[in-house]
Amino acid sequence: MRLADSDGDGPETELAPAGAFTAQERAAVYRAIYARRDVRDEFLPRPIPGPTLNRILEAAHHAPSVGLSQPWNFILVRDPAVKAKVHDIFTRSNAEAARMFADARSVDYRRLKLEGILKAPLNICVTCDRARGGPVVLGRTHQRDTDLYSTVCAIQNLWLAARAEGVGVGWVSIFDPEDLRPILNIPPEIVVVAYLCVGFVDQLFARPELEARNWAERLPLDDLVFDGIWGKPRA
Repeated sequence: MRLADSDGDGPETELAPAGAFTAQERAAVYRAIYARRDVRDEFLPRPIPGPTLNRILEAAHHAPSVGLSQPWNFILVRDPAVKAKVHDIFTRSNAEAARMFADARSVDYRRLKLEGILKAPLNICVTCDRARGGPVVLGRTHQRDTDLYSTVCAIQNLWLAARAEGVGVGWVSIFDPEDLRPILNIPPEIVVVAYLCVGFVDQLFARPELEARNWAERLPLDDLVFDGIWGKPRA
């Protein structure tokens, strides 16, 4: 189906049906969402086949982006020597993080196994090019950080597609992203948004690991939804 441009001057726009998915298709989407986990120590050494990785990256690349600017890049890190350098940064930062928690919490923190950088066969650094799309980007004129939000949408797409492929993903956030620049040759104007550990897994926690280990629990949805104004519970 094609729809003519509203003012008659532009090209026709091709449209696609907008109906709901089948029950089976919906179930698959929701299963990927609810079964997604942040993987820390369960990676297998088996490499990810090229076609599988490409499907996952294509899913990330099809995320929504402000002004269709597509500000993301994906640096694929496989070299053990490079991963070792990143792991050294993480190790130092992780020790600092452990000292930030109170005594009992610090003990619990140190028990968490955060070994994905070395165990996962693939690491992916996701960046945001804030100049992509030019000096003025549709939709970003008044909210400058929407390019960063767009990049995070790409990461979520990557994560869900990976889950559907039986591939686990872990987001490493315990280090200063600036420390990655010399290791990965990242230009100063490019923003590091995420460092991901990616690889096959054969088991996942039935619940999020931090929930299973009593670190935190999921908040009730009704406590987070307001009706019309801040603080008013929905009917």
